[in-house]
Amino acid sequence: MINITEVIETNNMIQRENFDVRTITMGISLLDCIDSDLDAMCAKIRRKILSRAGRLKETGDEIGAEFGVPIVNKRISVTPIALIGGSACSSGQDFVRIAETLDECAQNVGVNFIGGFSALVLEGMTPADELLIRSIPEALARTERVCSSVVVGSTKQGIDMDAVRLMGEVILSCAEKTKDADGLGCAKLVVLCNAPDDNPFMAGAFHGVTMPDTVINVGVSGPGVVKAAAEECAGADFETLCEMIKRTAFKITRVGQLVAQEASKRLGYPFGIVDLSLAPTPAVGDSVADILKEFGLEQPGAPGTTAALAVLNDQVKKGGLMASSFVGGLSGAFIPVSEDEGMIKAVEAGALTIEKLEAMTCVCSVGLDMIAIPGDTPASSISGIIADEMALGMINQKTTAVRVIPVPGKKVGDMVTFGGLLGYAPVMAVNPFDCSRFIARGGRIPAPVHSFKN
Repeated sequence: MINITEVIETNNMIQRENFDVRTITMGISLLDCIDSDLDAMCAKIRRKILSRAGRLKETGDEIGAEFGVPIVNKRISVTPIALIGGSACSSGQDFVRIAETLDECAQNVGVNFIGGFSALVLEGMTPADELLIRSIPEALARTERVCSSVVVGSTKQGIDMDAVRLMGEVILSCAEKTKDADGLGCAKLVVLCNAPDDNPFMAGAFHGVTMPDTVINVGVSGPGVVKAAAEECAGADFETLCEMIKRTAFKITRVGQLVAQEASKRLGYPFGIVDLSLAPTPAVGDSVADILKEFGLEQPGAPGTTAALAVLNDQVKKGGLMASSFVGGLSGAFIPVSEDEGMIKAVEAGALTIEKLEAMTCVCSVGLDMIAIPGDTPASSISGIIADEMALGMINQKTTAVRVIPVPGKKVGDMVTFGGLLGYAPVMAVNPFDCSRFIARGGRIPAPVHSFKN
């Protein structure tokens, strides 16, 4: 049902509107690598990743060249390492050793990131979970390509506030251990509620235990394409605008599915999902913020911003679902500050605050993403930000996330540069009032009443 003609129709998107396939992510189960001996387990992990992903980068490059569609990143996600390492790891350093093994594998196969140095602590932490979480700062300081995530809540299970409190401390420690790079380790660490098992985007990607042994997931992105579609509807009513966005999202998703199916066939592993997320980059013309401005806002953050983002997110999903039966992951619109040139300008103009971004996360794909904050922000305040965002996800039955970067030595208004797709960002103000007594309560916030649907 999908042919090369459909790809040819996207040439204009590619040449003029920054359309690309953002990532082919191979999910690999490491459950069969579990061993009570750490050396043996690391050897099994190395052997499995190299055997499965050895041709991933080469295959992605071949498909991109043949079809004329840029495939920007090739990535790997693995089973949450807290589940794999528990039988062999008796210290945080043991988990760091696994992270170094993952980093070595990622380097060998040529992928830019490997996700899954993760723990799932929705109702509480096992000893292995806590060891891994406490090892994250050291692991991210000593590796280049490893990404880490910690899932602390869900609509069905509530929020583990002990884990939320710990993550505030871990994020500050991670910033300190990577202070020579402006806290870059925190850009590879995300805290999640309602995390999907099939997300191909970093830093939150991990390979869920319900997934096949090996699977191919693809993430596509096209903020510039959607902006161009919105430009065609200048002055039109919302019905016309929505229809144009749906049709554009349909075309983008079809290309993503073609790439996913081709990668699946060539690599010999099943196709999982296409994640249609408008993931911006710092490049001019590749911005979700610019789409919102094209809708009629002077700047993101102006009155009407949350409504505009809700329209965008919903129409993107509707168009994607018409194009593929296997749309998954997150799918919608990302609003990372440092990775979106238009969002950066909105912060510099004073139009966008963390509080407004939090409101926007109620209707976007993820949450508070790639936000630089002052390095002297208390751990309790970071935990409070996490708790707020997790509560939004839990109550609204959606994925939410926090990826904040407390930049050592930086104050509000300073600019920090992370490089590449991670971009640059102005340091944003955090509410100065104290929440430490609230965070210190610990325990678990119960699931909301609407979670009981059995």
